[in-house]
Amino acid sequence: MEYFDGSNNNNNLSIDPAYQNRRYVYKAIKRIFDFVASFLGLILLSPLFLIVAIAIKLEDSKGSVFYSQVRLGKKQEPFKMYKFRSMEVHADEHLKELLSENEVEGAMFKMKDDPRVTKVGRFIRKYSIDELPQLVNVLLGNMSLVGPRPPLPREVKDYTDYDKQRLVVKPGCTGLWQISGRNDVGFPEMVQLDLKYINHRGLMFDLYIMFKTIGVFVMPNSAY
Repeated sequence: MEYFDGSNNNNNLSIDPAYQNRRYVYKAIKRIFDFVASFLGLILLSPLFLIVAIAIKLEDSKGSVFYSQVRLGKKQEPFKMYKFRSMEVHADEHLKELLSENEVEGAMFKMKDDPRVTKVGRFIRKYSIDELPQLVNVLLGNMSLVGPRPPLPREVKDYTDYDKQRLVVKPGCTGLWQISGRNDVGFPEMVQLDLKYINHRGLMFDLYIMFKTIGVFVMPNSAY
C-alpha cells in the first residue's frame, strides 16, 4: 500500500465536500479507540516517561521535563500540545535568529543541527519519544492518534486557502507525513499527504498508519 510517490502531480487535490456528511460510525469508533488507546498507552508507558524525565533533569535540573506549545487544531482552534522538552530553556526566544537556516520549504521550520537541542533531546527526537506526551492531548480530545500534524499559529499565517484544507479535521500524533520520510518531505508534499488522508481516511487506513509508525520508532526515518 503506497500513498505518496514523491511527485507534485496532485497540486490541485482538494477535499471531497461530502466528507462531512458521511462516516459517522467511523468518527465515533475513532474517538472511542483514541480514548481507550491513549489511556492504556499512558499507563503502559509510564516507566518510560519516568526514565526520560530523569534523563532530562540530570542534563538540566533547572528546566522543566515537559514542554507545551500552542498549536492550531480542527478549524484552527488553538490548544496546548505537550511534548518532552528536547531543547534548552527559552529556546523559542532564539528561533528568530535561526529562521534563515530553515531546511524545509514552505510554512514550517526544521533544522537538522539545531543548536538549541540538548543531548537527551537529540536521542528522544530521533526515536520520536519526545512526542509521547501527546497521548494526553488524545485523551483530552484535541488530538487524535492519526491525523495531520498540528501547525503553529505563525505557520498558518503563511498558509494559502489550499493549505488550510488540512485543518478541517482533528490533528494527529502520527500520519502519512511521519511514515513517508518526515523531514525529507517538504511542506507542499506534506499538504498533499494530509489531503489524501482526509479524503481516504477510515479504520483500516488508520490501522495501517499506526502499524507503519511502530516501524518508524524501531527504525527512525530522518526524525530530528
